[in-house]
Amino acid sequence: MTIRNRLTWLFLGLVAVILLSALTTAFILQADYTHEEFHQRLRDRAEVTGYVFLEQDEVRAEAFRDFQRRYLRTLTGEVLQIYDSQLQPRFIEQDTRIRIPPPLLARIVAEKEVYFDLGARQAVGLFYKDNQGEFVIVAAAENHSGRARLEHLAEIMGLIFVVSLLVIYVAGRMFAGRALSPIAAVNDQVDRITAQDLHLRVSERIGSEQDELTRLARTFNRMLERLEEGFETQRTFVSNASHELRTPLTATIGELQVLLNRERDPAAYREAGASVLGELQQLKLLLNNLLDLTQTTVGTSDEIRLDELLWEARGGVAPDQRRRVQITLGELPADPALLEIRGNRQLLGRALTNLLDNALKYSGPDQPVQVRFEYQAGRRRIWVKDQGIGISEKALPQVFQPFFRANNARPVVGHGVGLPLARRIIELHGGTLQISSDLGVGTVVEVVF
Repeated sequence: MTIRNRLTWLFLGLVAVILLSALTTAFILQADYTHEEFHQRLRDRAEVTGYVFLEQDEVRAEAFRDFQRRYLRTLTGEVLQIYDSQLQPRFIEQDTRIRIPPPLLARIVAEKEVYFDLGARQAVGLFYKDNQGEFVIVAAAENHSGRARLEHLAEIMGLIFVVSLLVIYVAGRMFAGRALSPIAAVNDQVDRITAQDLHLRVSERIGSEQDELTRLARTFNRMLERLEEGFETQRTFVSNASHELRTPLTATIGELQVLLNRERDPAAYREAGASVLGELQQLKLLLNNLLDLTQTTVGTSDEIRLDELLWEARGGVAPDQRRRVQITLGELPADPALLEIRGNRQLLGRALTNLLDNALKYSGPDQPVQVRFEYQAGRRRIWVKDQGIGISEKALPQVFQPFFRANNARPVVGHGVGLPLARRIIELHGGTLQISSDLGVGTVVEVVF
């Protein structure tokens, strides 16, 4: 079922329940009013009967009947009875159409006024005290006109209910169609967007300024921006990865082709073999970095003291470069446990080693790499600062894309995977990694846990 039909039937059902409840309540109130009105008419008949027979003693039964026909409007199926204190009929012969049980008469005497039903008739019993004694007057009749009015009212209400449902259904269809037309417009726009058209956007002027449709369009546009960025990153990744993978393979193939071109002495074979081995080792390192980049997970979880891990990362640097890494400890807490985080020690150590290797690689051979570690307000901070070639402002936003290398970094051996891998590992451990750099001055990497 379409949303339009679902909204229409939901709206129709809701209004039908409300309308039916309102009409039923009105009918019940009208029926109750009709019942009470007829009770009052019966009571008036009973009081008139008491006045005629008991207050005017000289009036005979035949005179009352004549009075009744001339001055009183007879009710449908009307029965009037008067009983004395012994609960026997008086003044008017007992009407065979009704029979009042003695317990009911006794109840009328006790309660003075009682309303009750006698078959199809409504009845009222009044206790009447006169100088002639105590009497019970009963007036009963059928409320034929009241029932007719209620039946007519029920027919009118039923017709109103049916006609109202038809009108509400048509109005609901129109309302649902109009309410959903902006969604249909969004759907048409989205349907035209393909993988080759991710630059297209959904119009945000479909609804009012702050309604749900405008928010939906904005959310969808933000999703398109992320998808476009992801596709662009993927294209860049594939392009750079292809280049990085092709370089060692091309060098290796070229070296072997030259080697097999003619016979050479053993020293030439050993030199060519060493060159090929170096290229293949670079290729292996690149493939390992790629696997780590796509499959990195925290795995085992240990308590790791970051200051100790920092010294271990320094120990992982090549021995001839280790002296250039200068570690400074800033403000530290009295409790050493505050320097600990939970995570994978091997992965975190690799991330820090990658940061140190980058700083050393892109700095001059004699320039130091400053490393500072401190604890501030619940945060553990690590700064790695070099005085190397730096990164341009244009290239800085792209340094975390795998295989991206700035133009000034291409002469240095590398693949552009170490920094994205370090960032991924640090984020998996709940930390953040940020870079600031000045071209030709140096770079500062800040890690915060």
